[in-house]
Amino acid sequence: MSKYHIVVVGCGSMANVWVEYMLKREDSDIVALVDIKTEFAQAMAERHGLTCGVYTNLEQAIQESGANLVLDITIPSSHFQVCGTALQQGCDVFGEKPMAATMAEARELVQLAERTGRSFSVMQNRRYDANIRALREIIHAGTIGRVGYVGADFFLGPHFGGFREAMESPLILDMAIHTFDQARFITGADPVSVYCQEFNPPGSWYAGNASAICIYELSDGSVFCYRGSWCAEGAPTSWEAAWRVTGEQGTALWDGIGAPYAEIIAAGDQAGKFIRDYARVESEVNWPGRSGHAGCLDEMFAALEEGRRAETDCRDNIKSMAMVLGAIDSAKLGQKVDLRNYWN
Repeated sequence: MSKYHIVVVGCGSMANVWVEYMLKREDSDIVALVDIKTEFAQAMAERHGLTCGVYTNLEQAIQESGANLVLDITIPSSHFQVCGTALQQGCDVFGEKPMAATMAEARELVQLAERTGRSFSVMQNRRYDANIRALREIIHAGTIGRVGYVGADFFLGPHFGGFREAMESPLILDMAIHTFDQARFITGADPVSVYCQEFNPPGSWYAGNASAICIYELSDGSVFCYRGSWCAEGAPTSWEAAWRVTGEQGTALWDGIGAPYAEIIAAGDQAGKFIRDYARVESEVNWPGRSGHAGCLDEMFAALEEGRRAETDCRDNIKSMAMVLGAIDSAKLGQKVDLRNYWN
């Protein structure tokens, strides 16, 4: 008998990834599909051979299906209502990023999860990759010494169509949270402040600002610099971004595709040398987990089973939200913004 009775909210294309994962779990069954358009939910049911109820109202779906877990795969502006309803109805929630559209909404959802005693975890699938785990290990093992600078370049030109091309800040609000969350994951540090300049360069097919440069101060004293564009044609980076992390004793590099590595000051006497000699240190890529959405969902379920907070629990993920919304605020104000009050 299944332990998790699931309502899927939002039956767009991304929901297929979540549904396909759930259908492979023996401890889970999908008991309802919810979408503002009935035909979308019905099409999802037919596509995956589901015989569950189809709804436009989440509260009704939960009450009539006996659900205890809600998957929120709606657009960002709907997350607060969907997650809030699910938590109030006694369900745990796995939600797509960002966890909410505003910091006030994010804080309220965290408080609601606390009051109800339910779990609310956020999809940050780019943490779940053997190579980024190896990069994190290089940093945390002290291979390059104390970190002073973290840089991520993200340059791609996806032609989505739809809501992203109409958003005010499509890159930062819809995508950059992945890279910001990766920076927190790699360093283990929290955001302290940000200065951001958003802009929409020539040739952009987005209505809002599709490019940005952000400079963050982190709690370990290091600086994280994000350079990104969602309308960059030619020479694309990986979706995982291209990373450079410099420390006291060397530099770690990851192109977002292959295995990361470090170059550190070579052993021996190098006194008086203008440029020192360096030794390459290969990473150990041995993380046994699954990649992407599957890895993150595995962690979410494991946390429920073990009665602990997931790695991407809302109380942690709100710090990545702060990096997103603080950057947007900084760009609007034209000045550096203190982030500590955003997530505390």
